[in-house]
Amino acid sequence: MASNSGNETVIVGAGPAGLTAALALSRYRHPVVLVDSRQAPRNHLSSGVHGHIGLDGVPPAEIRSRAFRELSRYATTDILEADVDGVRTADDGRFRVALGNGDTLEASTVLFATGVIDVHPADVDGFRACWGRTVIHCPFCLGEENAGRRWGHVTDNAQLAALSAVAMRAWSKDTVVICPESMPGLDEARTTARGLGGDIVAGTIRRLHHHDGSLYAVEFDDGRTLERDTLVWTPEQRQQPVIAQAVEELKLTVDDCGFLSVDDTQCTNIPGLYAAGDVASRWKQSFTSAAAAGAAAAEAMHASAVFSAIQH
Repeated sequence: MASNSGNETVIVGAGPAGLTAALALSRYRHPVVLVDSRQAPRNHLSSGVHGHIGLDGVPPAEIRSRAFRELSRYATTDILEADVDGVRTADDGRFRVALGNGDTLEASTVLFATGVIDVHPADVDGFRACWGRTVIHCPFCLGEENAGRRWGHVTDNAQLAALSAVAMRAWSKDTVVICPESMPGLDEARTTARGLGGDIVAGTIRRLHHHDGSLYAVEFDDGRTLERDTLVWTPEQRQQPVIAQAVEELKLTVDDCGFLSVDDTQCTNIPGLYAAGDVASRWKQSFTSAAAAGAAAAEAMHASAVFSAIQH
């Protein structure tokens, strides 16, 4: 276990944000315990991480394996495979991190880097089989691997619908937007999309036709079908249970979509409690963005430890 210096940091989650923060703090010889859940990582279905220099196309499992080997070289860093049941504050200003095995960790700072949970539409047959392959949550991540195919962008946001005709053109010249018929601003969005060379199809998707996850058609609830090879579909997201519990018990501030609110140092409204990566961002969910947030949090946590030592 990391040394008891009074400035220990517990990092909850070993995604790009948590791993980057752990490495940065390790380089400072700052005591760190990285707690990684036994559950499969959110990106485990991805064939490779993209857009991060030096790691483009490398499978997530390989990146994690490399990271764990690198972190194991640092004497001040420990990695625990365990679930975190809860995080509480103590009268002395430190944190108590309860693990699923009954153990408790104490820390002066905590970083939430758990990521979020993608809520797959339960009433769309075939969604899960295509997810992460031909149903993608953002074009930046897997657009290149699906380039030149017939695309559909599923959204209920009129502004995004109108812009998709241009935004998706870099990857596909054949892109239509699929929106619910009840979407406010549908007619205006369709006019804008058509003016930009695109189109909007209104309807409710009920089934994805595919061969082993390779999409070839979308079926609507009225029986219509639309031939598509790739869907850009960002599903709803919710916080991991430990984060939802912390929001309620610690009164953490969240934005309108339920993501943790943080300042420029990635600190929440609770001093010493930080959040980085997807847990604190709805629209910046790339590997690189999460890693950058983890690095920023690590810098702030180490600086806080230094200033605390000087004051005492």
